[in-house]
Order: sequence, then C-alpha cells, then structure tokens
Amino acid sequence: MMRVREATERDLPRILEIERLCFAQPWTLESFRRELLLPFSRILVAVENGAGGQPVGFLCRWLVADECHILNVAVHPDYRRSGIATMLLNESIGEAKTKHSHFVTLEVRRSNLAARSLYRKLHFEEQRLRRNYYGPGEDAIVMELSLEKRR
Repeated sequence: MMRVREATERDLPRILEIERLCFAQPWTLESFRRELLLPFSRILVAVENGAGGQPVGFLCRWLVADECHILNVAVHPDYRRSGIATMLLNESIGEAKTKHSHFVTLEVRRSNLAARSLYRKLHFEEQRLRRNYYGPGEDAIVMELSLEKRR
C-alpha cells in the first residue's frame, strides 16, 4: 500500500538516487535542499507502507498566485507503471484546487510519450512548444490543466 507524505531532509539521499536513475541531467542535492526551504515550493514523496518509509517516487511543485507548476516528477524504475506518478499528481491537483489555483502547468520532453500520455489521461492539454528547452534537439511541450473546468 502506497501513501503520499511531505518530503523531509532525511528523504533527500533517496530522492537524489531516484532523480539520477530517471534523468540524464539530474538536479543536484543543493537544488532539492533549496526547494525544501522555499515557502511556495513543496516536495511530496510516495512511500510504501512497511518498507521503512523509503520514497519510491517524488513530485516537486510550486504554488504561486493562481498557478500550480509541477517542476519534477520521478518514480524509481522498479516501481513504474503502478500508479505512483498518478497518485502524486492527483495529490498536487487536489491541493491546487483547495488553494483556489486556476490551472496546473508543467513541461515534458517532446520525446517522453509515456509521460505525455499520463498527463493527457489526467486532462492536461498540450499548449505550446519550447524549442531546445532541455538542450539542443530536446524540445519541451508545455501542458496545462484548467481547474476552472474541473471544479
């Protein structure tokens, strides 16, 4: 059974491990530490009950003005395709609604078809392209979920 909780400093080594397994250009430990300190930032972790509380996935988001912006979502490769990313996203979407945000945004690699499919299932819509966002030849698609339609 999985549950979502707020990340703490103790979770950072495991979050960094997941980050490095999932991304070619991973965030640094300092980046995650800074996110824990920012008042508008929040890192959520998915943990398996009975597994020592070790995170198996995480999500970092900003909640600013009327927008929730998802900066980073990752799930340990051993736990993929088990609903963890959906659970983390739904938690953030629910929080955004509670805080009266009007929309949730994120960027996703154009080549990441699995993630784009997941976001579409959650009713995110592809809005625009950001050329070379992830480096030469690595475009991002900006996706947005309107919460006005979903209240």
